[in-house]
Amino acid sequence: MTLDIHIKQGIGDIRFQMPIDDVIAILGETQEVETIDNAVDETTTVLRYTNGMTFFFEGDNQNLTCIDISNPDITLFGKKIFDLNEKEIVNLMVENKYFEQDVDNEDWGERRVTFNEANIDFYFEDEELQSVIIGG
Repeated sequence: MTLDIHIKQGIGDIRFQMPIDDVIAILGETQEVETIDNAVDETTTVLRYTNGMTFFFEGDNQNLTCIDISNPDITLFGKKIFDLNEKEIVNLMVENKYFEQDVDNEDWGERRVTFNEANIDFYFEDEELQSVIIGG
């Protein structure tokens, strides 16, 4: 599978709103599955893979809603983003017509740069990219 992020669509061949069984068919079984009860009758299933990707499934049909990525081989707009610093990532997003961004320093120490229109968050620690969270 290619490790290309497709804004608001997914990663590689995996697309948001895919059922959990389809994602497992592409990636194979994982050793780590977690079930989180969020609210009355609402459950999130989390699949963690050793390749640095975590997939979140929600709703009655358990469809893919979010991916947390820490794999250094991931690309966005043809660039390996874990090789880029914060300024370079922001420039990459702007070059691809995503202008509006929010920046927050999280209580746990990471700096988060969010591009809401792209449903993507970049998390930095000591100016180094730690993870990327994408949604559909």
